Amino acid sequence: VVSTQSTWGEVAKKADLVKCFEELDGNQTEICKHILAKGDLQVSDKERQAQQEAMFKDIATVISDKCVNPESKRPYPVSIIEKAMKECHIAVKPNKSSKQQALDTIGKLQASIPIERAMMRMKVVTPLKASNKIRKSLSKLGTGVKVESEEKVEEEMVMILLVDPGQYRGIDTLVKDETQGLAAWSC
Repeated sequence: VVSTQSTWGEVAKKADLVKCFEELDGNQTEICKHILAKGDLQVSDKERQAQQEAMFKDIATVISDKCVNPESKRPYPVSIIEKAMKECHIAVKPNKSSKQQALDTIGKLQASIPIERAMMRMKVVTPLKASNKIRKSLSKLGTGVKVESEEKVEEEMVMILLVDPGQYRGIDTLVKDETQGLAAWSC
């Protein structure tokens, strides 16, 4: 059914459809397909509000998954993140992904609650002869990288690292370059 006024439920007359969609020869099925493909979607206030609330909760969930309290090293519950987001007047942007908004929001939340990104545990397996070079390069990266343990297994060195998530790509590049692709790593 094609309506002229969707809120009032007025159905469009066949003559009006033929006049507006001359190229489709009045075929109502083709007209409906054309409207669905090229028309604008109208979203009600309630639907928009429900989408915003769902995205707000999704952003809070992503933050809860990726961050911890720096004093206790434990994750915050989603409810506390939501409350802090409301206190900081965080606005949801429907055209940006929840993950990107969550990463942007973490910095704003630091003003109201003690929060930091959780460290990533990374396992790096390198040839024994490249391990010293990699260890020195990792120490140059600073406080964002901490060697948790090292173990020699046959002709390989297995290192367990605690890494700031922002340094992941740098470490990935460093390990590949220093070992000419011979190292393996996992998170």
